[in-house]
Amino acid sequence: MVALLLSAGCAAAQSDTTNNLNEVMVKENRLKLPFSKQTRNIWIIDNQQIRNLPSRSISELLSYATGVDVRQRGPGGVQADISIDGGTFDQTLVLLNGVKVSDPQTGHNMMNLPISIDDIDHIEVLRGSASRIYGLNALTGAINIITKSVTSTGVSANVFTGSSFKKNESGDLYGNYGIRATGTLALKESSHLFSVGQEAGNGYRHNTAFDNQKVYYQGKVNVGKTDKLDISGGYIHNNYGANGYYSAPGDKEAEETVKTALAAVAYQTKLTSFWTLLPRLSYRNNVDDYLYIKQTPDKFHNHHVTQVLSAELNNTFETGIGEFGLGLEGRKELINSTNLGKRSRENLGLYAEYKFDRVKNLLINAGTYVNYNSDFDWQVLPGIDAGYTFLGNWKVFVNVGTGERLPTYTDLYYKGPTNIGNEQLRPEKSRYAEGGLKYNSNHFVLNASVFKRRISNFIDWVKAIQTDPWQPNNYGQLNTTGYTLSADYNTGALTNSQVFNSMRFGLAYTHLDPKVKTVIPLAVFSRYAIETLKNQLTATANADFLKVMSFTLTARYCERISYKDYTIVDARASYKLKNSSIYADASNIFNVNYIQAGAVPMPGVWATLGYKFIL
Repeated sequence: MVALLLSAGCAAAQSDTTNNLNEVMVKENRLKLPFSKQTRNIWIIDNQQIRNLPSRSISELLSYATGVDVRQRGPGGVQADISIDGGTFDQTLVLLNGVKVSDPQTGHNMMNLPISIDDIDHIEVLRGSASRIYGLNALTGAINIITKSVTSTGVSANVFTGSSFKKNESGDLYGNYGIRATGTLALKESSHLFSVGQEAGNGYRHNTAFDNQKVYYQGKVNVGKTDKLDISGGYIHNNYGANGYYSAPGDKEAEETVKTALAAVAYQTKLTSFWTLLPRLSYRNNVDDYLYIKQTPDKFHNHHVTQVLSAELNNTFETGIGEFGLGLEGRKELINSTNLGKRSRENLGLYAEYKFDRVKNLLINAGTYVNYNSDFDWQVLPGIDAGYTFLGNWKVFVNVGTGERLPTYTDLYYKGPTNIGNEQLRPEKSRYAEGGLKYNSNHFVLNASVFKRRISNFIDWVKAIQTDPWQPNNYGQLNTTGYTLSADYNTGALTNSQVFNSMRFGLAYTHLDPKVKTVIPLAVFSRYAIETLKNQLTATANADFLKVMSFTLTARYCERISYKDYTIVDARASYKLKNSSIYADASNIFNVNYIQAGAVPMPGVWATLGYKFIL
């Protein structure tokens, strides 16, 4: 899927390299292709868009991507659930530079990432079942966040503050602030990036204050003429008031602290002229501490510690009949929880891919992922996609895929006053088919596609009567038909204009029609199946003018199956100085009352003033 890109505002104050969208390399685990050659439904949020959108978190950035359903429970992305094309938040796989960061405890924690938007080069949103590429849990798609590559030595910072200009119970204005700093070091044979961040605020309503700190490092070292060593690691401490987040209205005084540490090391070596080997080790530690009533911490206090250790062995072979990708993946998941118990499970995956491009204008990618899980045995997950280019810039594409999602530990074992797990759950499985048409040129990009997805053993939290606790069940079969239309126009540099330097306009619409075939006739109430988006319309416009000014205006229309429709309008204006820029954001300009998740009302109008500089 094509990105709704905005042109580069306040670019003079950034060291980022602005790439043409068609040149962005989509960094899948083994076989890589530039965006212009992709035969999948992929949405790219590139560095231009990241700089210009009125967002201060990754979750807010993703809310502008069509087909992505962001259900935030707090300001600034302190807690958010991410789903794609009508799926649930546990059915989307999240990766950081190709490393899987999803949490086996619960999908509620998967966006607790140690990076800020200032660290990101671009984001790849792969729509559709993607298990042949990424393995388990990419049931409805995958989101791969790619950090910046260091090209020069320097220091940059971003300082901002904001407020709704409303007052809390104590008479103080609701507000927030953020400080982010990044240092880069570019040497002859290595490069290094180190970033830190502090963001905090007193919320926007009762018990929604938050305070988080982030630190992240990545290093790249050239070893010899062809080999490369990549090292990365980060940590985030995220504390927030969780009023109504999970068990409204009883959790009015709830508080949650989520601490996540990530580390990865990869070594790329070219063994022969046609064989490239990439082994990788990664580790994720997550501590989730939840107080149902923070004033009485001994009452319903849940403390979860999860650890995930992964090892990968990726291979690519370039041959005369096409490119092959082969690999092996092993993962160990452990949890020690006051609520879920002490448990572990192992996973082994074998995967193979083949890219055929030896016929002019035709590209075919086919592969399969064979998976063994210690709790759920064997599963084979094949897939294929193909595209044919005609008349220069037009492409017709089709893809067929499968997926599987394992129940989380919360699904299986949770015990609480309003939620009870189910140890009898079986994995969800999906089948997906999509076809579409693309037009791709330097100034104009168009995409139209239609898909159909069937999820069997669909897991939803349900109950028969309102006073019952929620319990997950293999609710039935979820069939979703959808289509997407999008267009993006970029004027490029307007050398003949004395006022406007460049302009870009984008429009995207996604329609979803989910239908549930239930196998539990007594389950009257459903938590997630009826909360999916039905219609989503995103419009963006950006203009750079007078060589120092930039203005962005966005509008997002959302209609859910079980909730009223709403339209959110945001804006950003920026002014460029020599080595810095000043920007002002206005979020939810018309002060719309709306809900994205559960019973949590989102903030109204919010104004932010920020200053960026680079040395």
